[in-house]
Formats: sequence, C-alpha cells, structure tokens
Amino acid sequence: MAEIVKAEVLMVDLVPKVMRSDAIQSFVSQETPIVRLTDADGHAGTGYSYTIGSGGPAVVSLLRDTLLPQIIGCNADEIESIWRDLLFTTHATAVGAITSLALAAIDTALWDLRSLRVGLPLWQLAGGAKPSVPLYSTEGGWLHITTDALVADALAMQETGFAGSKIKIGKPSLAEDRARIKAVRAAVGPDYQILVDANQSFTLSEARRRADMLAEFDVGWFEEPMPADDIGAHRQLTATSRVPIAVGESMYSLGQFKDYLAMGACTIVQADVARVGGITPWLKIAHLAEAFNVSICPHFLMELHVSLTCAVPNAPMLEYIPQLDDITTSRLDIRNGRAHAPMVPGLGIAWDWDAITARTIAGLSATIEG
Repeated sequence: MAEIVKAEVLMVDLVPKVMRSDAIQSFVSQETPIVRLTDADGHAGTGYSYTIGSGGPAVVSLLRDTLLPQIIGCNADEIESIWRDLLFTTHATAVGAITSLALAAIDTALWDLRSLRVGLPLWQLAGGAKPSVPLYSTEGGWLHITTDALVADALAMQETGFAGSKIKIGKPSLAEDRARIKAVRAAVGPDYQILVDANQSFTLSEARRRADMLAEFDVGWFEEPMPADDIGAHRQLTATSRVPIAVGESMYSLGQFKDYLAMGACTIVQADVARVGGITPWLKIAHLAEAFNVSICPHFLMELHVSLTCAVPNAPMLEYIPQLDDITTSRLDIRNGRAHAPMVPGLGIAWDWDAITARTIAGLSATIEG
C-alpha cells in the first residue's frame, strides 16, 4: 500500500568547496533539510531543499511541527492532493521562501517514492523528453574571481565540452564588468556561451546600460538584472534589450511566473525546484513556459534538476554547481559536456546515510509515525 506510515526530518550543514560570492551576498553555508517518507510496503522516498546560510531551522520546524504530522496516513500516490492540502495549511505564510522550501522537501520525497514504487527513473516518469542535457558552469565565475582566473576556468570548461560559463557581474563600474566579459569572449571565441548574472543588483537605468554592453559580446542571457518583485522594470528592460532576460531563482510560485510570462517581462525562466515548492509546481512552470515558447534553465540543484531538464522539451541547459558530494555516493554522469539523467528508479541520488548521520545538526531532527 502507498499509505505513508512514517516521516523523518533532519538537517545537515554543507560548507561550499570554493568561495561563492555575487553582487549582493556570499554563499557561506548550505543548510540542507532532508525528509524521508516510508509507506506501508516499506518503500522509502527521500527529498530535500536548501538555504544559503540562514533559515534552515525555520524550515525544519515547519516540517516537524506542522506539515509532516498532517501527511501520516495519506496515500503517497496522491501527490497533487497532498501538495495543495499542505499549501492551504500554511496559507498565511505562503507565498514565501520558508513555506516553499518545506513543501519542496516533502514533494521531492513523494516523487522519489512514486518513482521507486513504479520502477522508473524520475526523468521518464515526469515526461521523458530526452536522456541528456548540455551543461554550463557557474563554479568558476564568482564575482571575487580575477579576470585571469575567469578566463582559465572558461577555457577548461570549453575543453571538456561544456556549452558555456556563467560570470557574475555587478562590479562598481561598467568598465570593470566589461573588461571581464571581453577577456573571456576573446579567449573562448564566438561559439561558446557566456551567461551573466547580476543577482538583482541594478536599477532599471543601470541594467539598460549593462545590457547594451553585454550585447557587444553576444552574451546568452542577462540573469536577475533587478529585484525580482519589480515586474514592470523587467518588462521595460526585456522590451528593449538585445540580450535575453532571465529570471526565476528568487520567485516562489506558479503565479509569479505566470505574471512575468503574460507581461513579456522575461525571455528565459529559471525556476528552482526547492524555491517553488517541489517537482509538482516546477513541472507546471516548465509547461507554462513552453506555452509561451520560453525556455526553462533551472537554478542550482543540479543533482535533481538533471532529471527535470531531461523530463521536459524546453530545457536547453543545466547549471553545474556541485552540491551534495559530501553526503552522497553518486555523482552527476557527465560525458562530453552533457549531463545524463540517472537511469535507476527514483531521483537517482544515492544518499550516504552514514555521512548524513555524522553531519546531522543536533536538535533539528524528528520521526513522526502513525
């Protein structure tokens, strides 16, 4: 039976292997809430989400005290029903990051459980559009990295077959950003994708200036140029920019993406499965974007997003940022610059439970049983 009989929650804290900085913040720590759901037949599905250094205990508290007790006894196959019931249980705190991150941990565990029960890999169960997807790297493009190091990393990624590299922008002057982009373009030539990310740091007037500069170097997209809640400014920028405008990592609901797409305020969406509340809403956003003839290039979480980008037809690239190496025994299957979706049932993430147990933060775990 698919009845949920046990729910477990815990949190581990993962320190990034390299310094990660952008125009507004540093990625100091990856708090990773993990949920494990067991059904009456003994199948167990695992899901997770993340923060970049704060808010993790609040996510665990919401899961432990409110959401997980509600799903004991539910039919794990009724994922849509569970997701909506949990959303309305927390309606006073939605739409928002804490609620979405908590919902995502449960929802990804339910999809893992369903995939395991039917014996299919997630990418096939969720759509099965293609078995692999091109990669681009962000890990060598952080804002503090020197221009020479940016060039060296882009060349190394190009040599391995990657489709492109992302470079953070938002230096004090346009000239500094321009020099960095110019150096990379001169090194990699015209056929390698250069993508840029401003992390919401510009005003509309400054974003227009930078967009004009970025067009000189045939940049593939201009990501998060302004605060994500300013749809009007993004609409104005998108209408005049020769560079595609990408948004989505700081958006938390299907409705927010609907508004951006309906207003023509972006040309690429970057829904993050953790920040939108799980696989269930992520797939809706992907298909909504497809209806607008817009690509979805998700933010972060490559170990999970590889299956989702392979599930849908309008996901042309996957972001490479290693995340789970310390608590898994599986690794992303990369061949000639392409990430191949796991072919085993479930999410395809092999969790190292000994490593997870050793890293579990005291006081942030619980087991709920019927």
